[in-house]
Amino acid sequence: MEVHLQPNTDQTKIRSVFPPPVWDSYSFTSFSLLDSEYESWTRRVETLKEKVKDMLMADASNPIKKIELINLLCRLGLSHHFEREIEEQLIHIFNWVPQLFDENDYDLYTTALLFQVLRKHGFKMTCDVFKKFKNSNGEFKKSIIKDVRGILSLYEASFMSVHGEDILDEALEFTRSHLESMAMQSKPHYSERIKNALILPFHKGVPRVEAWQYICFYEKEESPNKFLLEFAKLDFNRVQLLQREELKVMARWWKDLNLAEKLPYARDRLVEIYFWACSIQFEPHLALSRMMMAKYLKMISLADDTCDAYATMKEVNAFTDAIERCSIDATDELPDYMKVFYKELLNLFEETENIASKEGRSYCAYYVKEEFKNLLRSYRMEAQWFNEGYVPTFDVYLQNGSESSSYGLIVAAGFIGMEKIAGIKEYQWLQSNPKIVKALKVLGRLENDIVSHQAEQKRGDSASSVECYMKEHDVLEKKAVEEILKICANAWKDINEECMKPTALPSPILKLLVNLARITEVVYRFDNSYTNPSSLKDKITALFLKPLPLQDQVNI
Repeated sequence: MEVHLQPNTDQTKIRSVFPPPVWDSYSFTSFSLLDSEYESWTRRVETLKEKVKDMLMADASNPIKKIELINLLCRLGLSHHFEREIEEQLIHIFNWVPQLFDENDYDLYTTALLFQVLRKHGFKMTCDVFKKFKNSNGEFKKSIIKDVRGILSLYEASFMSVHGEDILDEALEFTRSHLESMAMQSKPHYSERIKNALILPFHKGVPRVEAWQYICFYEKEESPNKFLLEFAKLDFNRVQLLQREELKVMARWWKDLNLAEKLPYARDRLVEIYFWACSIQFEPHLALSRMMMAKYLKMISLADDTCDAYATMKEVNAFTDAIERCSIDATDELPDYMKVFYKELLNLFEETENIASKEGRSYCAYYVKEEFKNLLRSYRMEAQWFNEGYVPTFDVYLQNGSESSSYGLIVAAGFIGMEKIAGIKEYQWLQSNPKIVKALKVLGRLENDIVSHQAEQKRGDSASSVECYMKEHDVLEKKAVEEILKICANAWKDINEECMKPTALPSPILKLLVNLARITEVVYRFDNSYTNPSSLKDKITALFLKPLPLQDQVNI
């Protein structure tokens, strides 16, 4: 398939027109934290936490009941309170798995749930447990088709697969086809749950959004655990208050920079940026990590729009050279609009140095700068390809595109607020571009390309992975996208594999990496929800603006 790009020899700026922002970020500067309400909710949460701890550590004679409780805590967004207790219980259950299956004939729902919960927490339970649900022809038995709960559970479990687990790939295809019809035949609230899972399975959804959706589903169940439901709602609302206060700080920072007015060609998406950061690191104690990621994400967005949609090739070269120097003296070579941006970027580097130095981690700033340099080099390469009308091979494109995903920089920025976990060893590990980081970058680049390439080609952008694949393999767009989605699926298998115990990294870092993959799915699943942010409006409203309704306290 021929893909033609004309060289951009006249050095004319491409003045892209992006959709306007959905949110007026300045309006968030007026938020106020209700201290009395927050303190009241926190006291109640602490009381409920002790009750759940007792439940988790109680008699372990029924491991399936324990697995169901752990799964419920995960789905309700409460598991972050009980990581140590959950780990202890799962170690015991995992060691018990062979005996459990020897002594019990578990149904599909129970088998899939046990598999899903153990895999989610890094315990590599064998997928051979699903063989008994296949017939002599190697197909899944027709007798399980009417088991809605079991089919949904198997569907969710299939996303925990690693390479070589064909039975899980077959399970995904089998369950997806049946769930689509089940969604039309089920009760309304269960139908909604199935539809949500088909849009995005639990494993690929971001924790806060998944918790919000599941709380809304769970309270419509016939006999929900009322004190767990109260706990989930209180904790959701309490975290919402804290993050709303952080958003207020971010809005003031953005307002003071005034870059939305000074750089009007760029996308003004502060609230969506903060949604990204909260999706990656949502726990209250990770506020600094969240805030620094949000600031760097905003600078990444400005750099992308500057190099990709506005600057001439000469200006891109000058800006990249200035970033290599990271010095105020480099502003002399920049046009006026770039000087404004460059100075604010240097200010952010200085802020990073100040924060890191107080923690005795001055090396953080060095590694963040190095990642920013990598990013600008990749932007310059894309601009050069566009300027020359050149379409690289798919592999050459992806090598550069992995860097232009910006995911290395996002992770490096997230490490800033992880003082006790991410040290120089972890930064060096990140810089070595290990398997899980490569997979993340590939996922970020390719899923972005799939939903963005048509609009980018209309505005005269450089070839994306889709155009490169079409040209190299002489195929139509549909086929190219199908093959690229297979690469994305394999990237997820790499991510899952690297999360299986024993792992090279502490759990909080793995969680950051997996959540970055998850927000990729949320933002780029069907559209570029960053460029066209209206599709995120309901999620942002739920996470930051609309508290869950509370009922009377439950006696415990």
